[in-house]
Amino acid sequence: MEQSKPNADDAAQAAPDYHINLYENDQVRVFDTIIKAGDTVPLHSHAWPSVMYVMSYSDFVRYDEEGNVMLDSRTLEKKPQVGEAMWSPPLPLHSLENVGDKDLRVITVELKNG
Repeated sequence: MEQSKPNADDAAQAAPDYHINLYENDQVRVFDTIIKAGDTVPLHSHAWPSVMYVMSYSDFVRYDEEGNVMLDSRTLEKKPQVGEAMWSPPLPLHSLENVGDKDLRVITVELKNG
């Protein structure tokens, strides 16, 4: 399977203050993502699918590059729980605003050959 490549909008380059690179090789990249209550992460993308492990949870709104709402977690029927793992496909250019009163912290394992 051909490996996709991140571009200049990749999370590690476009939003490094929020995506702490814990580990990377040719197969995976592991981020510790921390978004404090009230913070908005600048526009960025994720080229690879990933498994995300929720360390702490807060409601958020994900916006596309034009400011349109892609996802408002307050409308989810079932919200992610601390200690839960979930799958995410690659994500196009977006920003994310923590609209809750707690930090949002997720450990993300991106699968480069996914």
